[in-house]
Amino acid sequence: VKAVVLDPKNDFHVDRILTKHDVQNLIQLCVTRLLDTTNPSLDTIKMQVYFDMNYANRAEFLSEQHRILEGRLAPVVREITDSRPRVKEEMESVYRAIVSYVLLRSGLGSPTDIEVIREVTAALQSVFPQTEMAVFISLSKKNKEQQLKTLTKLVTGIRLFNKDRGKGGSSIDDLPAILNEAIPSATRALDEALSTCHILAPCYTALLESMSEDRHRHMQLSSLKLKEALFNVRQHEAFLCILMSEVITSAREVEEMNKQFAATMEQLKNTVQNKVSVGTTEVFPLFIALSNLWTSFQDEILLLSLLTNITNNLQQFLKIQSQLFPEEVLTSLLEGVTVKSDEERIRETMETRVNVSDFKNREWLFPETTTNFDQLLIQYHGFCAHAIGEKGIILPGNPAIGILKHKDRYYTFSSKEAAYAFAQNPDKSIELNTEKAKEHTELIQLLELHHQFECLAPSGTQVRDGDEYLIKPITKRDSSTQTDTHILPPTIVTSYEWNEWELRRKAIKLANLRRKLTRAMQTDLSHMRRESSTQVYLPRDAGTQTKRENSSNVPRPQVFLEGLRGGSSPTTHMVEVDLTRAVDET
Repeated sequence: VKAVVLDPKNDFHVDRILTKHDVQNLIQLCVTRLLDTTNPSLDTIKMQVYFDMNYANRAEFLSEQHRILEGRLAPVVREITDSRPRVKEEMESVYRAIVSYVLLRSGLGSPTDIEVIREVTAALQSVFPQTEMAVFISLSKKNKEQQLKTLTKLVTGIRLFNKDRGKGGSSIDDLPAILNEAIPSATRALDEALSTCHILAPCYTALLESMSEDRHRHMQLSSLKLKEALFNVRQHEAFLCILMSEVITSAREVEEMNKQFAATMEQLKNTVQNKVSVGTTEVFPLFIALSNLWTSFQDEILLLSLLTNITNNLQQFLKIQSQLFPEEVLTSLLEGVTVKSDEERIRETMETRVNVSDFKNREWLFPETTTNFDQLLIQYHGFCAHAIGEKGIILPGNPAIGILKHKDRYYTFSSKEAAYAFAQNPDKSIELNTEKAKEHTELIQLLELHHQFECLAPSGTQVRDGDEYLIKPITKRDSSTQTDTHILPPTIVTSYEWNEWELRRKAIKLANLRRKLTRAMQTDLSHMRRESSTQVYLPRDAGTQTKRENSSNVPRPQVFLEGLRGGSSPTTHMVEVDLTRAVDET
């Protein structure tokens, strides 16, 4: 449904509510596409869905397998940990349940084989006799579960050691030998499938390039679904590379485990030799180490089985492509056409390189200037960023030409001309690639365009985490820095004590010191033996002062005389006028 809605030819608008007619049209288009048995595009989408639903990386797959095993053993564990036996018969019943648990968890032999049960019981009794059942019953549930796992590892290690000495273990498969045969077989199958892809992909690519160069040939081949066939082969190739990487990792792990297993077994032989009794502290860790290594062998068997099944089941999704272009048809179409493999294309462009001075606002990365050049996450799964939108084909990119960094994403190109064309207007080229992915929806996962089509992001492992796109290139340059020594004054308080008891000791010391008095005396016999001096303080100037200063004042006398100048009368009459104010008025 999403593929049909995204295809611009169908004229659906995601931001508009679909009418009843639109829904019927959508259903009809989906059914038509699902029933189209002549289009490799449908096979590619089926392949992508199958891979996402069935593939899991090593850590996820093994974690899920261990969780499934724990779930299957949960009823047996519950029966053992919840039981409260009181009589001898009940104790024996719980002990038999422990034997069954050890056998089921180790996976060494059939739980219905009497000989295997006897062998497990004998090994268990050597490390956990029935006389210790009372102690086991008194443990908490969590401790019981932990002891059950430890007993399983000890019994497994003992049985593996006995098998190596030829004293039992006939029901135990030789997992290292099985893996040493299965891994090369899986590698050969993947190599054969990859070699087929490496033959077909260049053929389809050459035909598509000839169509773009020759108009007559374009009219002749346009009705054939060459692009869809190319996308189908490239997607199969991408999945096979993932599986091959897992098989190579598994081969390395198995090789390392074989060395560790042989060394641990040899160490155990040297420790035990022909001794009647050996200390548990010496041999128990070695038994547990053997058990852990054997569990890792079992995990590798499961993982290899998953990878082999996926490899075989992917073949069914190449059916339409192989029917449309059988070998004889492909051979006739390729007459007069030059076919170049991916390696030949990269080899031809190894000497060409982008001239950085031709671009002012573009950042180019090269191997000699970028430390983590090989770790950069290239867009479009490493294919040429220009050929997708312009030509509608996918060509392998050559990082040696130069990696363009645009908006924190990295792009490679198949030629210098393609790099220059893309760098002229990267946003336009990216938009063309997005439109091409809408026409061919299988490109969304093949070219890893989930960040542009979040609604189509699968739940599997092929989606890169968002933060992985933010890996920055580490460019090389000469630089130097200098810093001042101790630019800030020290702030260490030497008298600080964090210990409360030390603080208490100092407080007691000070309290005692207050009550101490230093005394000294001198005798007649000793007063000449040392110099003695005294010192006095000189008297200082002293003064006193009253609280405030005060003063008093009397009224000023004001006396006036009248008639001193005389007048018309010959006799002078003088009048004295006293205007002095009273004392109490001042």
